[in-house]
Amino acid sequence: MTDTLSNRASPDADTQLDIYRRMLRIERNDEFTRAQIRQGRIHAPYYSARGQECIPAGISALLNDDDKICTIYRGIQDMVAKNMPLRPLWAEICGRVDGTCKGKGGPMHLTHPETGVMVTTGIVGSSMPIANGFGWAALLDGTKQVTVAYFGDGASNIGAFHEALNLASVWKLPVIFVCANNGFAEHTRFENGTGVDQISKRAIGYGMPGYTVDGNDPIDVYAHAHAAIERARAGEGPTLLECKTFRFMGHVFGDNDAYMTKEEKAAALEKDPLPLFRQKLIDDGIATEEQLEKMKADIEAEVKDAIDFAMNCEFPSDDELRRDVFAEEIPA
Repeated sequence: MTDTLSNRASPDADTQLDIYRRMLRIERNDEFTRAQIRQGRIHAPYYSARGQECIPAGISALLNDDDKICTIYRGIQDMVAKNMPLRPLWAEICGRVDGTCKGKGGPMHLTHPETGVMVTTGIVGSSMPIANGFGWAALLDGTKQVTVAYFGDGASNIGAFHEALNLASVWKLPVIFVCANNGFAEHTRFENGTGVDQISKRAIGYGMPGYTVDGNDPIDVYAHAHAAIERARAGEGPTLLECKTFRFMGHVFGDNDAYMTKEEKAAALEKDPLPLFRQKLIDDGIATEEQLEKMKADIEAEVKDAIDFAMNCEFPSDDELRRDVFAEEIPA
């Protein structure tokens, strides 16, 4: 759908700086993760989101800690943007007992309820019906909490997408459905697997607003997320945001991304949103180069600390094999 926002919210200077901090935290954490894999220090599947930092950063700047997100197996960027602490995140990636799931979930099953990171699911599209559950709970509890369901363009073609959007609309659930449309469902080009030119158009069939957003522009993401979140908090129901973006790397670490053309990848890299937004902050007088370099150094120190912490944690003991699998029997 075309942009029909009647009143576009604009982030003030402090919020723009906060959005950039979240973007940079994602990018630095991603760089260090890939470095650890290349060095053989960790052995885990990894799904880089380089190029897609604007989406969760622009949205998370509007969320409270008690607002919830449900994300997918390639959604570490969503957790990092939500200010999930990096020590337990890295301990889980490394399979250590001090991880968010005691080292038994790994990078595809991270959770941190304290910051609203509720579910990371390895089942494509399942973030959406789970988010509906949290939305229903918020209605029952009478809170103003909202839940964001993150998913990719490929997930918009499965049944869970349509069922979740329909039910969220019927019950007016405070859920924001955020599709990061990077043009590829794993290795399948968007136009080869999706029968509509804009995923946002599907919102019409479920009686909710739907917008196609420039997912490489944090200001545009912020404006649309602001409208969606305000609508949800007011009890008016869900919104579908299709954020158009491009991932700079293959679906999974080690993928040679041969399904991308060299020309389109080069064009996307030239429009890398991170340095562009950095320069905007400097040009607008919001921050100096020195301030942003200090921010980068602080974030790198945070990531390095998390890696060192994780590498020094113990692996789970054999006793953990059967723990958290079955409910404990409680005598009558």
